[in-house]
Amino acid sequence: MPINLDDPKKFRPLVGQAHQVAMNMLRPISRKYDRAEHEYPQELDMLAAMIDGLAESGASEGAGAAGVRREDADADSSVKNGANLASVMSIAEMCWGDVGLLLSMPRQGLGNSAIASVADEEQQERFAGVWAGMAITEPGVGSDSANIRTTATLDGDHYVLNGEKIYVTSGDRADHIVVWATLDRSLGRAAIKSFVVPKGTPGMRVDRLEHKLGIRASDTATIIFEDCRVPAENLLGSPEVDTKQGFAGAMATFDNTRPLVAAMAVGCARAALDLTRDLLAQAGVSVDYDRPAQTQSAAAARLLQMEADWEAAHLLMLQAAWMADNRQPNSLEASMAKAKAGRVGSDITLGCVELTGSLGYSEAELLEKWARDSKILDIFEGTQQIQQLIVARRVLGLSSAELK
Repeated sequence: MPINLDDPKKFRPLVGQAHQVAMNMLRPISRKYDRAEHEYPQELDMLAAMIDGLAESGASEGAGAAGVRREDADADSSVKNGANLASVMSIAEMCWGDVGLLLSMPRQGLGNSAIASVADEEQQERFAGVWAGMAITEPGVGSDSANIRTTATLDGDHYVLNGEKIYVTSGDRADHIVVWATLDRSLGRAAIKSFVVPKGTPGMRVDRLEHKLGIRASDTATIIFEDCRVPAENLLGSPEVDTKQGFAGAMATFDNTRPLVAAMAVGCARAALDLTRDLLAQAGVSVDYDRPAQTQSAAAARLLQMEADWEAAHLLMLQAAWMADNRQPNSLEASMAKAKAGRVGSDITLGCVELTGSLGYSEAELLEKWARDSKILDIFEGTQQIQQLIVARRVLGLSSAELK
């Protein structure tokens, strides 16, 4: 039976709309907000309202620009293309426009995906419509999320949070923050839980905004928690510490968000490839897809090699999302997609800068910006090295204690 790799018909209108938004709304303001770091892109408010309208009408198949909604999944067991696949496809198109602006979209933060992954039905309803950033990384605790030091101590009907979080995407603009904290450090990774903290909660403050290499349109904050009291019902999922389950509950968030980050890298890399192909053609370099690469110019051969790498990352991204839609465990595939797309995104955007020479290095085109933006996609949501470690553990059947 042949495999059909065309986009699912029911998602084509959504993907087409996302591409039009990227081309007509994001690209024109891309350079403006790259230069105006920390200035909120007011143009996104209208775009967010449009996405909300699509979601309410059902036209978006339950997929936001950077998140999925669990309730849209079908109850039957038939093979389906659902909200996860729709999300990665639309994200890739939006990031063909601008990664930083996509990350700045109201109500589409990575914390929203955490809520979708872990929250119970009551919490899903209560937190519907919020804009949630996600706070995981701490000073000295980057890739090793299991070693989180931020504490959550139960005090009556509240948890008291104490700690510092760094590199929180949308940390200043979002109206809620999903904070990862430990209930008991002696119990290890099993005691790590997620808490939804509304902005303005006493004891929570944004300490500073970071100046960054790329994604400058997106704010990145350091947030301090000092005796910050959060209602107990804002703990996502179960408050029970199951040492047998370990870190599985928290890792479900990454299984959901890593394909989304892969989609960002896929979209940014494709933007660079599309522009580079056009610039090479203008310079008289033709790419013949019917001839072997070794029989063509060095520039054409390099472009063909990068396009092949892009295709591999794209297919891994689709596979991870499709498995999530069909309730198949996708931890291995999510890490494979994130590892491949993160590395390919950085390699391709830099390769395109090299191929186009001084034009690619200057601000005459957006290639140099995409090269800067793409690097973060190989780092956050788990670095390249962490993804390779997870893949190795899954393939070899070894635990984290056995393979470090």
